Amino acid sequence: MQVTFRIQYWTEWGESLSLRIGGRKYPMAWSDGGVWSVTVKDLRAADLKSYDYVVMRDGLIYRMEWKNHSSKSARLIEDKWLDCPIEGCPFNREHQAARFDRPHFRGAGTAVPVFSLRTAGDFGIGEFRDLRPMVDWAASTGQCIIQILPVNDTTRKGEWKDSYPYSPISSFALHPLFMNLQSLGIKETAAFRKEQKALNDLPEIDYPAVFKAKMKYIRKAFLSRGAKDMQTPAYRKFARDNEFWLEEYAVFCAKRDSLEKEYYYWMQYHLDRQFAEVARYARSKGISLKGDLPIGVSADSADAYWHPELFNLDSTAGAPPDYFSKEGQNWGFPTYNWEEMAKDDYAWWKTRLKKMSEYFDAFRIDHILGFFRIWEIPVECRSGLDGHFNPALPYSAAEIQAAQLPIQGLFHEDPRHPGMYQPLITPDSQNLPSWQQDRFGSMYNDFFFRRHNDFWRINAEKKLPELLSATGMLACGEDLGMVPDCVPGVMDHERILSLRMRGMEAEGPWKELSVCATSSHDMETLRMQCASDPEPWAVRNMLWEFLASPSMLAIFPIQDWVALDGEFRLADRSAERINQPADPNHKWRFRLHFDLSELNARESLNSTVTTLLSDSGRLQQ
Repeated sequence: MQVTFRIQYWTEWGESLSLRIGGRKYPMAWSDGGVWSVTVKDLRAADLKSYDYVVMRDGLIYRMEWKNHSSKSARLIEDKWLDCPIEGCPFNREHQAARFDRPHFRGAGTAVPVFSLRTAGDFGIGEFRDLRPMVDWAASTGQCIIQILPVNDTTRKGEWKDSYPYSPISSFALHPLFMNLQSLGIKETAAFRKEQKALNDLPEIDYPAVFKAKMKYIRKAFLSRGAKDMQTPAYRKFARDNEFWLEEYAVFCAKRDSLEKEYYYWMQYHLDRQFAEVARYARSKGISLKGDLPIGVSADSADAYWHPELFNLDSTAGAPPDYFSKEGQNWGFPTYNWEEMAKDDYAWWKTRLKKMSEYFDAFRIDHILGFFRIWEIPVECRSGLDGHFNPALPYSAAEIQAAQLPIQGLFHEDPRHPGMYQPLITPDSQNLPSWQQDRFGSMYNDFFFRRHNDFWRINAEKKLPELLSATGMLACGEDLGMVPDCVPGVMDHERILSLRMRGMEAEGPWKELSVCATSSHDMETLRMQCASDPEPWAVRNMLWEFLASPSMLAIFPIQDWVALDGEFRLADRSAERINQPADPNHKWRFRLHFDLSELNARESLNSTVTTLLSDSGRLQQ
C-alpha cells in the first residue's frame, strides 16, 4: 500500500527530517507551516507497527524521538513529534527498564562472569540458571543491576583457547557450556555425580575437561529427546524467529563437527529457554542484566564464514600501548568493513543488538573507540606495536619531507593508503638532532591527539545513532586508554554512559551519565591494587568513594563486594584476578570459591552492602 506521512517540526538552518521504517530512511519534504511529508509505496501493515522520525544534519542523525510510533493502515498518517514526557530525564531515547529514565537515578550492582558462578547443581562451570541466586542476592541487598561478560559461543575444539569470551564464533549463538544438564532430563547416576563432584571440587575451571564432559551429556540428551522437542510449537517458533542467524550458525558448526545441523538448532533452543527464563526472573525482582558487546568477532566464526564482505580479513584488531599493556595488544579478530556494513544501514549490527535486548536491559560496548577508529594490525604481524589507525588521515611523503624528517625509523606506510604514512607508535628518534626530535614530536602529537578529531567524530556519528535506536537497552561505553578528544562529546550527545575506573580517573568531577567501578575483569581486584591486603574497614572506605559519586551506576566486581567480609573473602588475593590482558595465552579459569547459597546466607556481609547503598542514596526497594 501507499502511505503519506506528515509531521510538523520546526527545524533549524541546515536540518531536515527523515522517516525511518525498518532501518531504511526516507527523506521528507518541507512545506509552509513547518510541515514535513513523504509518500512511501509498497508498505505492509506490519511496517506501520514501529517507525520514527529523525532530524538530519550534514547527512547524519542529529536528533531522535523519545519512542517509536505505531499506526493502523491508512493512506494519510499525521503525527506529532514524540518528546520525552519525563521532566528532568537525562536521556533522548526511552529505555526498556523505566528506572533508568528517572531524573538523577543512582543505583549499584555487581559484575560477575557467568562461568565463575558456583552452585551445588553445576558441572564444573557456572550456568545461566546460577544467575537466579545472584539475582536473589542483588535484590535482597538493594542493588539494581548485574553485569556479566560475553556469553556467546566460543567453541572450536574444546581447548583452552576457547575459554576466551571475547572471541565468539557467533555474534548471536549462546555458549553450550552454560547449559544446565538436569533441565535436559539427564539422570544423576552414580557416574554422573562422580564426574560432577570431581569438576566442582576444583578451585578453578578445567575448561577442556568441562567441555568434554558436558558436551557428552548434551549430545546424549539430544539423541534421547531431540526429535520430540523439535516437534513442539515452542521449538518451531524459536527456529522461525531466529532463522536469520540460526541456519548459518548450525550449518557452520555441523561442517566443523561432522554432525547434523539440527543438533545445534536444538542446543540453541534450550540455551535460549534457560537464559530467557533467568532474564524474566531478574526483571520480576527489579534487577536488570547488563550484557557485554565484544567489539570483535573471530575470523573463524560463522559470521565471517558466511559474510566475509563485512570484515577485513587481512588484518586483526588490537590496541596501542596503554595502561593495560606496554607492548600493545593483538586481539586476533578481524576489523570491520564499515563501508560495506553501511550499505544496508548496519543491519547486521542492529539484529545483533535486538537479539541481546531479549535478555539484557543494558549493555557495555567493549572498546567503544572501535566505532570511531580501530588499532589495526596486519594479519602477518603479532605485536600491537606493529599496528596503525583505521580509518586515518596519514601524512604524505611530501609533508614529511617538508618537515625535513626521515621516513625510516619514524613512519611506516599505511596499508589502506599506499604511498601515505603514519607515525610509528614507538619511533626510533633518539639519535636525531634535537630540532628533528622536536619536529617529529609535533607531528606525532598532532597525528595521535589532534589531526583526527573531526574525522573520527563524523565516523562514529554515522554509526552510533543508528545502532542505539535499534533497541531500548541502556548503553555504556568502555572508553579507557588513549581516548581521542572527540569521544566524550559524541558519548554525551548520544547519552552513552562513560566508564570511570579506579586508578584511571578522569580529570574534573565525574559525570552523572557514567558507570564507576573499582576494577574490571582486565584489572587487579581492589585488594590486589593495595600494597598490603586491606582490612574490611579500608575496603568499605574505598567502595564509599565510588558509591558517593554522582555516577548513575556503581558496579563492582563480586570479589570487591566480598572483600568487605574478612572471613568470607578468598585467602589468596592474587587468585582473585580474572584475566591478564597482556598475556595472549591467558586461560579464563576463575571461579568463585563459595556456593551462591553461602553468599545469600552471609547476613553480616549483606547487611554491610545494604547499609552502604542506603547511606549513599543508591538503595533500591
